Amino acid sequence: MTERVTLITGASSGIGLELTRIFAAKGHTCVLVARRADRLSELAEIVAATGAKKPVAIACDLAAEGAIARLVEDVAALGFEVEILVNNAGFGLAGAALTLDRAQQLEMIDLNVRALTDLTLRFADSIIRHRGGILNVASIAAFLPGPGMAVYYATKAFVLSFTEAMRAELRKSGVRVTALCPGPVPTEFQSRAGFVPGMDSKLLKVSAVDVARAGYEGLMANRQVVLPGFAVRSIPLLLRFVPRAWVLAAVAKVQQRHR
Repeated sequence: MTERVTLITGASSGIGLELTRIFAAKGHTCVLVARRADRLSELAEIVAATGAKKPVAIACDLAAEGAIARLVEDVAALGFEVEILVNNAGFGLAGAALTLDRAQQLEMIDLNVRALTDLTLRFADSIIRHRGGILNVASIAAFLPGPGMAVYYATKAFVLSFTEAMRAELRKSGVRVTALCPGPVPTEFQSRAGFVPGMDSKLLKVSAVDVARAGYEGLMANRQVVLPGFAVRSIPLLLRFVPRAWVLAAVAKVQQRHR
């Protein structure tokens, strides 16, 4: 007898941690995936202390070779079938692409793009079978060119495009597919990226708790794209009226101030 679960990657901190809290509070059996086993175990205990079902923690570096195949085997061995997949794991690096470490940038593509795609394709059958959902965490960066964080912005553009395409392909299956596109969120992500928040970040900032809530509600409502916060929601609209060259120059100037 299999049990339906919600699998959340990058669950040990930030948006992933808050997504875990809200899914667990809503009665989901959660499987938490991240590199840091101690953080996952601590989070599982915190969730259980609220009266929700204790999540199952699986420590896994999704960017490592063979890691996703082992994760799929571990999930099956536990008697679980993924009903909802939350692809939240990812990281960014601030700086000019030619000056940043090449291996780290390729690792970013592995995690932000390859792992997300691989997990989606591997778990698609069970998600379809249970008429579940896929929540992919992208970014407002998905709508913009990103000089100063070129590879990161490009990975998030992929996530948004892939999510919208999968939504169209799965439309008749009853599966909900949503892209969550927050602006700057004050989490460990920023320090790892070497990103220094400025005034623009303050205007676009929404807390991890509010982003997670918006993502959960958006998925349950089967919304295509969720843009948390009024300022963030205004950006795709404004981009329709601004020449791309101007946007490129503006982003380059803003990113220069963040380094």
